[in-house]
Amino acid sequence: MAENFSFFQKVNKDFDKAAQFTEHPPGLLEHIKNCNNSCRFTFPIKRDDGTIQTIHGWRAEHSHHKLPTKGGIRYSMLVNEDEIMALAALMTYKCALVDVPFGGAKGGIQLDRSEYSESELERITRRYTYELIQKNYIGPGIDVPAPDFGTGEAEMAWILDTYLTMHPDKLNAIACVTGKPIEQNGIQGRKEATGRGVVFGLQEACSYADDMKQVGLSPGLQGKTVIVQGFGNVGYHTAKFLTESEASVIGIAEIDGAIYNPKGLDVEKVAMCRAETGSICHYPDAVVIENPLDSLALACDILVPAALENQLTVANAPRINARIIAEAANGPTTTNADAILQKRGILIIPDTYLNAGGVTVSYFEWLRNLWHVRFGRLGRRFEENTHNVMLRAVEKATGYQFSDDERELMHGADEEDLVNSGLQDTMANAYQEIRETQRCHGNPAVDCRTAAFINAINKIAVCYLQLGIFP
Repeated sequence: MAENFSFFQKVNKDFDKAAQFTEHPPGLLEHIKNCNNSCRFTFPIKRDDGTIQTIHGWRAEHSHHKLPTKGGIRYSMLVNEDEIMALAALMTYKCALVDVPFGGAKGGIQLDRSEYSESELERITRRYTYELIQKNYIGPGIDVPAPDFGTGEAEMAWILDTYLTMHPDKLNAIACVTGKPIEQNGIQGRKEATGRGVVFGLQEACSYADDMKQVGLSPGLQGKTVIVQGFGNVGYHTAKFLTESEASVIGIAEIDGAIYNPKGLDVEKVAMCRAETGSICHYPDAVVIENPLDSLALACDILVPAALENQLTVANAPRINARIIAEAANGPTTTNADAILQKRGILIIPDTYLNAGGVTVSYFEWLRNLWHVRFGRLGRRFEENTHNVMLRAVEKATGYQFSDDERELMHGADEEDLVNSGLQDTMANAYQEIRETQRCHGNPAVDCRTAAFINAINKIAVCYLQLGIFP
């Protein structure tokens, strides 16, 4: 079975499958599907050794039905215009699905960051930001980047500083980028947001006894075995929070190999091992699998692809031995592989929903930057004082004395508490809407991915039609 689709074509095929279950005009659907605009940047940088190298970068804004547009910036040798447009489209549908008021965007630079020094990466990032500013592809109300594969807080700090240098008088300039360090107006919980959102999504999906019965599992995450592909920021935090939810992470795969222990892996010790030795394969209490793709076929309850796109293909889909595939990465399953897995009765929780934690908390950070006040600052002490008054009243009425540990449970919500609460609520509500769409259609063709696309299309169409944006 040939797989000749580009990444963007794959996204559009998923769109077309869902669109047939809507009643929107064909012209409107075509407009929603297409990428509004994209730009390629080519610029020189001087390497540390004095040589000059040409750098290639892109930024795509898929949809302007809501502003600003929003999407990460990735550094990878796989970056090209098709990938960036596909990822921008997924951002559009993802934001609509979880009711985050952004259009979708994405950016990237074609490079292997391991081949560059920190000073070189800083020069590249600052020049890329300059190009974004010159072409009006960045701004608090225009287009707001964030971290993605190969980038993190440091790159976002350089972007912010470059933007502030060129816009020193803009009151809301700090909202031009999210995923910033806490010290530079970032928000608590952003770094781990995507991984935490994956676990919140899995908790919600696994809470329905009828759905779990269809895949031969009991409700809840407790005791479920998990294999995670990719141990970067998303994969690590997903594995960490799954372990805290009493699931058992039995396998972790990275580009240089995979490790497996059916009794479970200590995620923190695996992370420490990689930090000390440079590879998870030196972890002592596990079997090493030289070809990391082989680990995807190991028996488990939940398989979490948390690396790059196109990891589950027609070549390995027949050998997947999981009951649930949780798409923490963007586009990890090809179109034909998806059909094979669906036919086998495997529940696929799609990327358009499951990895929306990052953009959800980026939305909270963007709001915090526009409000110029930390979440929890206004109400935390009031809540704590109210709780203490209640505790004293109970003690006086009953004679029972609360311990210090019990009193600690009654603390007022700080920023991280509020962020995590908002993220959990967002993920739960979005999955309930997806599930309800599936149930309403009652059609086997409306799987979880298709239902997610239907919901996103409907919300975007309403924005165009009811608000009069689309004439």
